[in-house]
Amino acid sequence: MTPEFALTIGHRALEVATTLMMIMLLPALVVGLLVSIFQAATQINEQTLSFIPKLLITMMVLSLGGPLMLRLITDFTLQIYEIIPTIVGG
Repeated sequence: MTPEFALTIGHRALEVATTLMMIMLLPALVVGLLVSIFQAATQINEQTLSFIPKLLITMMVLSLGGPLMLRLITDFTLQIYEIIPTIVGG
């Protein structure tokens, strides 16, 4: 296995991991920002106020985006399994 091949696998793994994280984190970030703007406008400084909407949106995104996330990680795993003979043989 050449260093370029290893770097390609690592790069692809980082792409998949970043995609999986962004699917979950971006909606929570947007909701957190909206709640923070609401808190600043109304001067409500309750720490738990931002937790519940973020938890709900994360659960919703997980239920809606779960099949996509599962397909991404499954496709990546199958690609890795398919190149194992290349890695071992060569």
